[in-house]
Amino acid sequence: MNGFKHEFGSKNIVKAAISMALSDTRDEERYLKHQYNEKGIKCCAVDYGGDFITSIVKIIERAVVSAKREGVIIESHAEEGAVAGATREALNQITNKAIGLNIGGKIGVARHRDHVAVCVFFGVGLLHLNEITIGVGHRVV
Repeated sequence: MNGFKHEFGSKNIVKAAISMALSDTRDEERYLKHQYNEKGIKCCAVDYGGDFITSIVKIIERAVVSAKREGVIIESHAEEGAVAGATREALNQITNKAIGLNIGGKIGVARHRDHVAVCVFFGVGLLHLNEITIGVGHRVV
């Protein structure tokens, strides 16, 4: 990068989280993760599906556990809380569409320095009659 470190802001980190959540395959996830890692952005993604209301806590837990396991955050209250809070914000944005229905899709998490972003990208509905929804949240650690 021409000998200098590029500084990324919240917009860039949210874009990385969205890209991870939109990835179609594990191979694409690995590719994106590698590309972002070379820029100094750590990321991960995890699939999720189930009844929305009963899944809220599990989705938050999955985002935090995945972020810790993949080295996006360390095991600290502040960093775990940032991912949990950003995930909760992302879920709040999709609640009106998802309440009472099943969801299925992916959670993307990205971080650069003090910026943490979470994106939830889900199909919402019954059988094959799905609506698509996306929510994002951002926190600073």
